[in-house]
Amino acid sequence: MEFNSQPSVRITIAKICTAIVVLCVLSGTAVLAFSSIRLVVLCAMAAVFPVIMIWRALAVLLKRGKVQQEEISVGIPRDPNGLAHHVLRLEAQLEHAPIALFSIDDRRDSAVVVALNTNARRLLAPGRASNIADLHQQLMRQNSGQRSMLSFETEQGLERALVAVSAMTLQGEPQRLVALMPVENELEAEALHAWRQLVHVLTHEIMNSLTPVASLSRTAYDLLDELRPGLPTDVVTDLATALDAISRRARGLEQFVSSYRNLSNVPAAKPETVAVEQVFARLDSLLSPSWQARESKLQFVIEPASLQMVIDTDQLEQALINLLKNAYDATQAVAQAEVVVSAKLARGGRLRIEVSDNGCGVPENLIAHIFTPFFTTKINGGGIGLAMVRQLVHGNGGTVRYAKSVGGGARFILTF
Repeated sequence: MEFNSQPSVRITIAKICTAIVVLCVLSGTAVLAFSSIRLVVLCAMAAVFPVIMIWRALAVLLKRGKVQQEEISVGIPRDPNGLAHHVLRLEAQLEHAPIALFSIDDRRDSAVVVALNTNARRLLAPGRASNIADLHQQLMRQNSGQRSMLSFETEQGLERALVAVSAMTLQGEPQRLVALMPVENELEAEALHAWRQLVHVLTHEIMNSLTPVASLSRTAYDLLDELRPGLPTDVVTDLATALDAISRRARGLEQFVSSYRNLSNVPAAKPETVAVEQVFARLDSLLSPSWQARESKLQFVIEPASLQMVIDTDQLEQALINLLKNAYDATQAVAQAEVVVSAKLARGGRLRIEVSDNGCGVPENLIAHIFTPFFTTKINGGGIGLAMVRQLVHGNGGTVRYAKSVGGGARFILTF
């Protein structure tokens, strides 16, 4: 912007010009009246005023120039290319942050939840959160500075996530920034490790105490025959009954503990490339006769038929056998019992195996406990079937979840 385009600047310049003219006149007068010292002194004294006027005017112009220079430097960045690079880098870091970020605008009548990065949009995409409205409501109920755990339904079952909320103000507008980190897989892995350690310790300690009890009870029972002639009949009968009961219960506890010891001693997986069709064919030939004898239907579906996977075949078959045995028991009272085992590629190229039946399903209040060792709803159940399934699936790098079925019954989803 040019100085002479402003009226105040033009007036200042006019003052400077006027003062210069006055100085010129005074200088000429002093030269002409050089012989008169008094007149020269008067001209010199009179010249002080235009000099002061010029100095003040120049000071005003200099100050105005600095102000405009500061305005220009603020309005236009000195290094626009570097600033753009910095902004792009921040946007890329936000976009690929390993958590789902949401912003919540509370200024409107109803709060609005906005996904800020890729993980947030992926969480709301088809195949993840089944009820997006419910997830939004849970996020909006979170308070600033709060850390908590929330649960939401997905196509793969119930998932849990850690939530942290911060309050912030952008350009005078209050917002809440919500960070959501799904931790279901990590929690399952830690819980599984803890249970394995606990089972290992318990079975070891129980067997150490149980083994001598079982051995001594059998020895005492055998010695009773030698003492029988010298003891009353009723005493011999009572001792024989007591020792036999102790021996039987000791053997039963040994078998019981041995089954749980297997849960903590699952061998490491030995993965190999296998066609899913071959695995399903072996399971079909093994289990179909029992289902057909009960006039029930066991169906295997593969999409596509050439589907392959890298896994420990024996461990996968054992996990599926446990699930199918549970389905068999759960459909005992169903007139036309049916179970479907399907395999297909899910989003992201992951293999998804689903076992669904039309039985009674799992009650809502028990879903969180069905994979817990020792937990069972069966009268004669041991509580290790589903725990073993989770152990085998996790050992092969997969996850297993219970998912609610729209048409009733139970639905287990294995993802690798």
